[in-house]
Amino acid sequence: QAQLVESGGGLVQAGGSLRLSCAASGSIVRLIRMAWYRQAPGKQRDLVAAITSGGATNYADSVKGRFTISRDNAKNTVYLQMNSLKPEDTGHYYCNGQWGWVPRDYWGQGTQVTVSS
Repeated sequence: QAQLVESGGGLVQAGGSLRLSCAASGSIVRLIRMAWYRQAPGKQRDLVAAITSGGATNYADSVKGRFTISRDNAKNTVYLQMNSLKPEDTGHYYCNGQWGWVPRDYWGQGTQVTVSS
């Protein structure tokens, strides 16, 4: 059973940095992409950043130039480096993976990021 486990969230002041990690375990075949989503209270879950199996990346406009998604294939881990954090970056951050012979989405439990002003 594939599993995604996030870590690295916490409380940080505006302007600070955090690095989120997402470790994937289990059977992962035909990886399509890994991504980070964010959900603020009362709002929908939105894509923050994604990286494909080929290494292509894309970002939400609100985080471009501040966040960087990367991966370590040897460790089956994807990272989200978040710099110049703003209060509006506050939310629960979820790791998402898409893979499989019949592709489907996998989700982690999420990690909370709180940015104080």
